[in-house]
Amino acid sequence: MARIDEFLEEILKRDGSDLHFMAGDPPRIRQYGKLANLRVEALAAEFVRGALYEIMPRKALERFEARDGTDFAYSLGTTARFRVNVLRQLNGMGGVFRAIPSKAQTLEQLKMPEAVRNLCKATSGLILMTGKTGSGKSTTLAAMIDDLNLRIKGHILTIEDPIEFVHPRKNCLISQREVGVHAESFSSAVLSALREDPDVILVGELRDLETISTAITASEMGILVMATLHTNGAAATVDRMVNAFPPDKQGHVRTMLSTSLRGVVSQQLITRKGPPGRVAAIEVLINTPAVSNLIRQGKIDQLETAMQAGTSLGMRTMDVAIQQLLDSGQISGRSAYEKAITKSKFEELKEFD
Repeated sequence: MARIDEFLEEILKRDGSDLHFMAGDPPRIRQYGKLANLRVEALAAEFVRGALYEIMPRKALERFEARDGTDFAYSLGTTARFRVNVLRQLNGMGGVFRAIPSKAQTLEQLKMPEAVRNLCKATSGLILMTGKTGSGKSTTLAAMIDDLNLRIKGHILTIEDPIEFVHPRKNCLISQREVGVHAESFSSAVLSALREDPDVILVGELRDLETISTAITASEMGILVMATLHTNGAAATVDRMVNAFPPDKQGHVRTMLSTSLRGVVSQQLITRKGPPGRVAAIEVLINTPAVSNLIRQGKIDQLETAMQAGTSLGMRTMDVAIQQLLDSGQISGRSAYEKAITKSKFEELKEFD
C-alpha cells in the first residue's frame, strides 16, 4: 500500500473531489467546492517527496525532473482513479489529486438537457465543452462518449493528459491515448488521428493554436470532434477560438467555425440547497443558421441574444439555467447571485439561503 493511499481513501469516504498534498501545509480536501483541512498537522517535505516519488510512473518522473511539474493518472486498486498534478513549490514538493469516478455516468444520470443529448447525435463537426477547472467538463464529456459507445458502431479515439475515464468497449472500438505516454503533444496526436480512421475524436484540451487548427480541420473532414476549453460562456468560447489565430487568418477561421461548429456547452457547479452536494447549471448554444451568420460576420457579442431567441431549440444562457435551478428549489438565492453572469437580475435574492 502506497503512503498516499490512506489520504485518498479518506477523500473518497468524505465524498471529496480533490486532495491537496503540499509540503509544509496540512493535507486539504475539496468538498462540495470548498477547501478544508483533512488533518491538523503540516506535512513534512521528505514525507511528501517520498509519497509522490513512490507513485510516479517513469515517464512522469522524467517530465517532473526536466520541467518541475507533471501530470499522470493513479489508480487506487480497483476502487477509483485520480488525475494527479505534481509540482515544486516554496516548501518542497506538492501534489493535487482529482478523483475520477470508476465509470462514466449516463447523460440521464447527470440530468443533461435534451439539447445536449441531441448534440451527441451529430455525425461530424465540432462540439465544445467549456467551463473553469473543476466544473465537471470531463464528467459530461465522458457521459457523451458513453452515449456514443452505446448507440453507434465506429471508432472513438480519445486524446487526454492524462487518461481520466477508462471506457470499456461496447458497440465501438475505443482507442485512448495519453499525451506524454502515447503521443508527444495534443496537436501531434490529433494530426495522427486523422490517419487512424476515427468516427469520433475527443481532445482533452485545446491548449494551443496548432491543436485548435487541427481540431477544426478534422471536424470538416466528416469526423465528430469533441473538445474542452477553459472559458466561461459560449460567446467567450467562440471568441477565444477565433482570437487564437493571427488577425489575417481570423476571417477564414470564423467561416470554418460557422459551418463546422455544432454547439457549445458551458457549465458550472453550484452548491445544492438542502442535502450536501452540487448541481450543474448548463448553458447551451446550438449552431443554427442565425448563429452561423453571426459567427461568420464576427458579431460574437450578439450570440447571447441568439441564445435567448432560440429557447424552443434547446438553447439557454447561463443566467436562464441558474434561474431554472432556483425556481425548482435546487439552489438558494445567495448561490444564484454568486454564480450569475448578470448579477443585477438576482440582486434581490442574494440574502436568501
